Amino acid sequence: MFKNKSYIGISLVILVFGIWAVPKIVDRFKDKSIVEGERLDMVSGSANNSAGLVTIGPAPKFELTNQHGLKVSNTDYDGKVYVLEFFFTSCPTICPVMNQNMLILQDKFFGNPNFGIASITIDPENDTADVLKEHAESLGVKSSNWHFLTGDKKYIYDISNKGFNLYAGENANVNGGFEHSGLFALIDKKGNIRSRKDAYGNPILYYDGIEKEGIKALQHDISLLLNE
Repeated sequence: MFKNKSYIGISLVILVFGIWAVPKIVDRFKDKSIVEGERLDMVSGSANNSAGLVTIGPAPKFELTNQHGLKVSNTDYDGKVYVLEFFFTSCPTICPVMNQNMLILQDKFFGNPNFGIASITIDPENDTADVLKEHAESLGVKSSNWHFLTGDKKYIYDISNKGFNLYAGENANVNGGFEHSGLFALIDKKGNIRSRKDAYGNPILYYDGIEKEGIKALQHDISLLLNE
């Protein structure tokens, strides 16, 4: 008897909740406020701005040595829009494609003093300043604001894995001996990581540095930030 009353009571609660909640859930699907994935949890202080892009948060600070043997830090990019990657010169897989796509960005914005590129090696034991200089020359790098950077390995891996959350690591079982992301980070004039949103309204965080569509999107968004 009492059990039957309990079941009836529970059923009434579930029914009332369903009547209240289901229309709201449907409305959220209609206005796309429900999104796929968990990347929004990674965004710190995200907000839309005049460029229509999302502000992810401040880019990690760094100080490394460039291909000319000079100290370069994130402050050297103050007031500039810049793109940052992690790579290594002896990479036999995705790095050559990434390098060529960086050249596209260099050529697109060449002559603009407010645009720069930072290419940080994840193989600093091999990629000394001299090696990076030779690599830059072989690529045909012309921009004085494109720095190829090297330094202490642990320091670089901390910047990559803990700072930008862009994976880099050693793996003797893979071709080239290193693994890393093929993504590019976009940083604005104030030193903030910026990105567009995907089809579900999530910030993409980083741009595909391998596929042409990613580079096309990046070119567009660099232009927006340069005009902010």
